Amino acid sequence: MGQPVVHWEIGAKDSKKLQAFYAALFDWEIDANNPMEYGMVRTGGSGGIDGGIMGSKGDETYLTIYVQVADLQTYLDRAESLGGRAVLAPTPIPGVGAIAAFRDPEENLIGLFSA
Repeated sequence: MGQPVVHWEIGAKDSKKLQAFYAALFDWEIDANNPMEYGMVRTGGSGGIDGGIMGSKGDETYLTIYVQVADLQTYLDRAESLGGRAVLAPTPIPGVGAIAAFRDPEENLIGLFSA
């Protein structure tokens, strides 16, 4: 059985502006009331996947997906063996789980999540 996509994330130059844009465009509920101003997106759609919109560093913007896996390091190693490049070591998120990330052979940013 394959690994499911469980979250997506948009990194924005102006996170507040982009959060307002997507909230108005798709009627998404976005809550950025936290110290990082990370906009937790609730799409409200049946069968949809919720995500997040956050500020990125400088002029870098991105769109990434998070795939749920049992062991983050195993999948980072596997991605590297297939031509990818690890860019974020396994990092705990208190009360949520842990994340890691890699760039695929075409430099797309892909996140990994473990509960």
